[in-house]
Amino acid sequence: MASYDIGVLAGDGIGPEVTREALKALEAVAAVEGFTYKLVEYPYSGEYYLKTKELVSDQVIDEWRALDAVLLGAIGHPDVEPGLVERSVILGLRFGLDLYINLRPIKLYAEHLCPLKGKGPADIDFVVVRENTEGLYSQIGGHLKKGTPDEVSIINGVYTWKGCERASRYAFELAQKRAREGGEGRRVTLVDKANAVRPHDIWTRAFAQVARDFPDIEPDHAYVDACCMWMIKNPEWFDVIVTPNMFGDIITDLGAMLQGGMGIAASGNIHPGQTSMFEPIHGSAPKYAGKNVACPLGAIGAVSMMLEFLGEAGAAVRLEDSVADLLRSGKVPSADARSGISTSGMGDMVVERLGRG
Repeated sequence: MASYDIGVLAGDGIGPEVTREALKALEAVAAVEGFTYKLVEYPYSGEYYLKTKELVSDQVIDEWRALDAVLLGAIGHPDVEPGLVERSVILGLRFGLDLYINLRPIKLYAEHLCPLKGKGPADIDFVVVRENTEGLYSQIGGHLKKGTPDEVSIINGVYTWKGCERASRYAFELAQKRAREGGEGRRVTLVDKANAVRPHDIWTRAFAQVARDFPDIEPDHAYVDACCMWMIKNPEWFDVIVTPNMFGDIITDLGAMLQGGMGIAASGNIHPGQTSMFEPIHGSAPKYAGKNVACPLGAIGAVSMMLEFLGEAGAAVRLEDSVADLLRSGKVPSADARSGISTSGMGDMVVERLGRG
């Protein structure tokens, strides 16, 4: 029987509530599928920082490397400097574990959740591969004469051949996998801004070189502004998108709305074959904290992605199908805090459907 060591950072705001329901779903699907796991809980959050002034240390990052996976709820506290704890935890994971792929599925399960007129589940089923360790998130830059009229702020976007090549290759391999599993999976679209930001040419060239190794997959290209337009007008055009870090961060929030909202969107921060981290893409939403109204489906979806990564494909599909069945049932009017269904109630509904399978 397979067994896994899973780190848990519930975090701030609604993080502990949605994480509780995600772990409830994990327990239920493990019982059905017959694997075991051990949870290793970590306290790092904005609230913990306010109490202790502690951020993530190198020793903790070394501990994370020894785990099979990490599940994150949400990070962000209104009383802490914006980004301080987020950089410590999220970028600590991404950079410390070299989680160079941010994988964000955009899949509509129920037509009533989509804000686009005339679009249904057959039209919205694609995946964004966001390069996760370079670009403007490299944190190279700073301020000169801060707080004066002569202040200057500089940030450098860093793109390496290695970073562009390995993200592109992951995207093409994913397209092949989707095709084998009966999905679309016949096209990879590079989204950049190489016409205006000429250093993005490194993406163009790396993508083209990788594409030669995948003659069965169509290489495609869109500038990021056009991509946003086509995601609204013709989302069915996309199968797999690969894009630099900042653009991936932006277009996947747009994609989340296509599938029903931030409450249902999940992501994986992945280094193939090594410890990886999974999370819902929403924030900590402090105004909803403690009210038991946040939608936990994004966190539950993150568990499904984690299980697929761990090799528990049957459990991953079973969990995803349970969420999809719930949404298609019409019992969930929206995937947000206005659904009228409590966080715990939504988790119970998913678990109940797991039991049917």
